[in-house]
Amino acid sequence: MKRTMALKAVAVLGAASLALAACSSGDDEAAPAETTAEETAAEEPTEEEAPEEEAPEEPEAEETEEEATCQNDTLIIGSMLPATGDLAFLGPPEFAGVEKAIAEVDAGGGVLGNPITYIEGDSGDTTTDIASQTVDSHLSQGVQAIIGAASSGVSLTVIDKITSNGVVHFSPANTAPALTTYPDNGLYFRVAPSDVLQGAVIAADAINNGVESMAVVARQDPYGEGLKDAVVKDFSAAGGTVTADLLYDPAAPSFEAEVAEVVASGPQAVTVIGFEESVKLLQEMIKQGAGPQDIQIYLVDGNISTTAYEDFPAGTMNGTRATVPSGEADLTAFNESLLEVDPDLTDFAYGAQSYDAAMLIALAAEAAGCADGVSIATALPEVAGNGGEACDNWADCKALLDAGTDIDFQGVTGPVDFNEYGDLAQGTIEVNEYTSNTEFESLGKITADVPLP
Repeated sequence: MKRTMALKAVAVLGAASLALAACSSGDDEAAPAETTAEETAAEEPTEEEAPEEEAPEEPEAEETEEEATCQNDTLIIGSMLPATGDLAFLGPPEFAGVEKAIAEVDAGGGVLGNPITYIEGDSGDTTTDIASQTVDSHLSQGVQAIIGAASSGVSLTVIDKITSNGVVHFSPANTAPALTTYPDNGLYFRVAPSDVLQGAVIAADAINNGVESMAVVARQDPYGEGLKDAVVKDFSAAGGTVTADLLYDPAAPSFEAEVAEVVASGPQAVTVIGFEESVKLLQEMIKQGAGPQDIQIYLVDGNISTTAYEDFPAGTMNGTRATVPSGEADLTAFNESLLEVDPDLTDFAYGAQSYDAAMLIALAAEAAGCADGVSIATALPEVAGNGGEACDNWADCKALLDAGTDIDFQGVTGPVDFNEYGDLAQGTIEVNEYTSNTEFESLGKITADVPLP
């Protein structure tokens, strides 16, 4: 079932010209000729320019002198993750992932011979100024990298403040396409694929399951708008009919009007893109006869949860599908290890990505020989995958770096190679199905090149 679902999805997406390259095996041989040609064209100028850059020796000498005089030998990482706000359910696994990575690095001797200084911080949500206050506090304490936010909308409110201060802004969970080309001084990175991929997977899964018409209703913010646009575009391109294409105010007291419009459009399926307010929206859908027991519902990474719908009547969520960025690897063992950090975890989404983000920052600082934001940002693409030797843990990766060997860090989620924008070049989306109001099971994964917006 898992393999078949992924293969069929890729076939449908290929027909819709969506540049999906591979399935759950992680094999990238199926990349479209167009993508390969574009990648080749993008690489050629770099090769031609290389000799011109090597000709003058002075830039290299300046870089060596800068490295030699670097005084930052203690890595300070700040987190900006949702302890409160409408994504607070994602906070615990993300905090746990960061803490697990830092503990492993410190146990292995630390970065540049020193333990990491870790400063925990809350991101809140876009209705508060918590993220800005957290960033101010972190900057005053000399952080060189900030991990967060989970919300794309929150990240967009503070990205300028972070990157203008020469600090790495690294999110484990941002997926808004708007962040791909946002001017960030080369200091913004993320290990969750842009929602152009998640939108393509939702569209493919719906088409593969015989859905011919779909309504899409999304919260009005960069995350909701970006993912909605991707689903609408890809479902239409695959031959489906979008019956309603709606944005809503997540703080609205009622969603009665929006749901009435969805119901009137008569779709076979509805994709709900939101955060915690999705509970109230689904309750209204149930009230108007368009709940999970009446129509096929798709949820997304912002509202997939084992706790949010526990008070619904028994069996309400059965059959609801939900997509979430995952990883090529089986994360079962890793998620179990997070329970050693936080025994109360019930949701695990983005815990692995948070671990990978912290580990990549530490490895970049070690490779750069300097715990400085700009130096870390420069080294991140190198340690994440630039033809180096593969390694998947701090001890092995550090040993290679100490020997002068380039590394290609293989994250818990799988390869974490970055494209020119600091986005994942390839991502994995998992499709799940609810078996009760508090449980869901994986139907399979799709790993593919991430199309640009």
